[in-house]
Amino acid sequence: MKNTAAFLTDIEKIEFREVEVPRPKEGEVLVKMEAIGVCGSDLHYYSHGRIGDFVVEFPFILGHECAGTVVETGSGVSELKVGDRVALEPGVPCGHCEFCLTGRYNLCPDVKFFATPPYDGCLMNYVTHPAQFAFRLPDNVSSIEGALVEPLAIGINAALTGGVKLGDTVVIFGAGCIGLVSLLASNAYGATKVIVVDMIEKRLAAARSMGAITLNSKECDVPAEVKKLTEGKGAQVVIDCGGVNATLCQTVEVAKPGGTIVWVGLASDTVNGLKISPISTKELTIKSIFRYKNLYPTAIAAIAGGKIDIRGILSDQYKFEETPRAFAETLKNAQNIVKSVIVFE
Repeated sequence: MKNTAAFLTDIEKIEFREVEVPRPKEGEVLVKMEAIGVCGSDLHYYSHGRIGDFVVEFPFILGHECAGTVVETGSGVSELKVGDRVALEPGVPCGHCEFCLTGRYNLCPDVKFFATPPYDGCLMNYVTHPAQFAFRLPDNVSSIEGALVEPLAIGINAALTGGVKLGDTVVIFGAGCIGLVSLLASNAYGATKVIVVDMIEKRLAAARSMGAITLNSKECDVPAEVKKLTEGKGAQVVIDCGGVNATLCQTVEVAKPGGTIVWVGLASDTVNGLKISPISTKELTIKSIFRYKNLYPTAIAAIAGGKIDIRGILSDQYKFEETPRAFAETLKNAQNIVKSVIVFE
């Protein structure tokens, strides 16, 4: 077996290099990669070399949204066998800190997460991974859909954290990948009206195809339009996937009294101009999420059962050998690319 990895060797520069095929340790599986999504965090490392305190040391391997086939199992693995197709949950927590022991392992300070410095990602032919974080895919779920389980888990977490329920109106800021999976999750949990806000028409068109009412923030007064669409009441749940100053401030304006706001996006480090009064007078609840926990089985079941059609977010597909082009085009063509996936032959 030959293992080729796509290394980020400098800002916006990717090179292929041969690396050893890893051997699965006790409790691990060796997985042949079949599909890897190009995530916004990957693009940020690709174009800036860092996200906050996480700084890339070149060379570095990107990629964390992935699925493939088990080709070897380590000792002690009984729940998976060679030939099983799996989606890999990319974060491996320590398992013994207070957060892990209380079920909030997404907050583990020692989590080893694919493509989060100092840990390399999965953009290569073969990777090893703990079997407990490798989830079998049913026959009717493709490997490409399996790679998209990771962002879908974030959308499900956003909807669950907001408490979306039957009959709710939901406003989602941002129609990128995470905004769209939050839309899909909100629909699945019973929201009867979902309003999606963005300024890129290709993304808004994707949201409309999934049943959303869309608002182009460049062309309208968003709070005023939301007020019209909700008969002056506002939305029970507001999910911000933009993470920029303007959208964060507008979340409190479009929320219904007693409503819940979920902050998901991380584009801004600080918020200026946030109106505090509506938070108090409308008795709003503001929550945030960090990734997800215990949601891979839920996401896979939702896809397999037809409750969520995750294929709707996919706009572009590249071969593994086209990885440099995939990143360059996805970064520079946001007007037309909603979600890219790299596939292996």
